[in-house]
Amino acid sequence: MIACRKHANSPIYSGFADRLRKIIEISPTEAESAYKTDETMNWVDSHHHFWDPAERDYYWMEGDELSTIRRPFSPEDLGPLTESAGISHTVIVQTIPSLDETREFLQIAADTDFVAGVVGWADLVDPEIDNVLSELKSGPGGEYLVGIRHQIHDEENPAWAARPDVNNGVAAVGRAGLVYDLLTRERELPASLKLVEANPQTTFVMDHISKPRIAAGEMQPWQDLMTELAGFDNVWCKISGMITEADWKAWTVNDLEPYVAKTIELFGPDRLLFGSDWPVCNLAGDYQSVVSAAETLVRKHAPDAIDKIFAENAVRLYGLRV
Repeated sequence: MIACRKHANSPIYSGFADRLRKIIEISPTEAESAYKTDETMNWVDSHHHFWDPAERDYYWMEGDELSTIRRPFSPEDLGPLTESAGISHTVIVQTIPSLDETREFLQIAADTDFVAGVVGWADLVDPEIDNVLSELKSGPGGEYLVGIRHQIHDEENPAWAARPDVNNGVAAVGRAGLVYDLLTRERELPASLKLVEANPQTTFVMDHISKPRIAAGEMQPWQDLMTELAGFDNVWCKISGMITEADWKAWTVNDLEPYVAKTIELFGPDRLLFGSDWPVCNLAGDYQSVVSAAETLVRKHAPDAIDKIFAENAVRLYGLRV
């Protein structure tokens, strides 16, 4: 079922306004005016995950601080959240280096009305990478494969992305007509810049605005590195994954604003897209608080681009059939 934004007098709207007011500390009237009531608008969440720790080993999901998300999350969990938030379509993104997970996500996309695309994983340094991508695209649900990602920021070597074999793999992603999702922190950005420069025919999107140190309030060297990255026309950026880089218990929209404002300034309205990073975002908030925070900041800093950033750009970047 296609979800649409709820009317302003609905119970869902009332709860949204209260949460929005709490998050950004504005008046009830301002919170209400920030809420979009266009019932025909359908938005896209370009970045979320599913997982089941009983079925697979998620190497990064260790430690007590992640215990709240160390449980299964499925389309049945996400569907009501997207519908309430006015999200009609989504893109699943890989969580571990596993072709089996990618195949499972492709099948989920084929079986789930609101899932419009999959950013999967493939071994970029596999000499058979071209064949692997071809097999994924031609296999069950392969029409939903829109991109490839590797968790670069988990590599021990900060220059991993600049390796020649990685470069060859990313070139194959471009030849396959797929987008390459970059997942980095500041440490990996210099090597990622070399990767982008070497692959002008591949389209890239930076996940989570490259995870700046929001909790510490630091803008550098993130700002200078992102300025350089944005200079490449084939690089896009997701406004996503920010609240888990802020203070999990005390963040406000004001904490996120300098980073979102700079990202909008650097990439402009045509190369930005929204993503929730659900259910990782549950560590520091919930689905609606992420949507609300991003919407508030986009409306403030790029009011004419709201439909592009929350819908049109994701469709255009990934070639989603929605």
